[in-house]
Amino acid sequence: MSKYVKGLIIDHFRDRLQDVENALVVNVSGIDANVNNELRHRLREKQIELLVIKNSLARKAFKETPLFPSVDGLTGPSALVWGGEDIVSVAKEITKIAEDDHFKPFEIRGGAMDGAALSAEMVVAVSKWPSRQEVLSTIVGQLLSPGMNLSGALLGPGKLLASQIKKISEGEDGEPVAE
Repeated sequence: MSKYVKGLIIDHFRDRLQDVENALVVNVSGIDANVNNELRHRLREKQIELLVIKNSLARKAFKETPLFPSVDGLTGPSALVWGGEDIVSVAKEITKIAEDDHFKPFEIRGGAMDGAALSAEMVVAVSKWPSRQEVLSTIVGQLLSPGMNLSGALLGPGKLLASQIKKISEGEDGEPVAE
């Protein structure tokens, strides 16, 4: 491959992954073509992208970017995986795929998160974190909880008093008391 073509490929990768700050590295070599298509389809359903890339070109394309730690010192066949809702959702899906016997040669090799390198073990640990959606739900619940408690404390006695007044006004037989 000529230097010119390599330069075009490097520029393409740099442009394509310009806004990507977190990615995982996996090995998809040895996977049957049909299984590979199933894998890519499964990832696409979750808005996760997979790109097989030559290591030397990846190092040149991602130099001085947050993705560089994921490809620095990488040897052997590899593919970048990114996208999804956040890096945790990508790690969860990749870990599920790695455990599935149907995709057996598939293996997690590492990645980069916030400019720091991740090992394969760290990717599995990240997959156990709560997703962005779960964290937001927890925060919203914690924000709304004091207001709901206050509302209950203010409205509770008033409702209790109102129900007692209604019972008294209806009398013992359930009929309204005549004045």
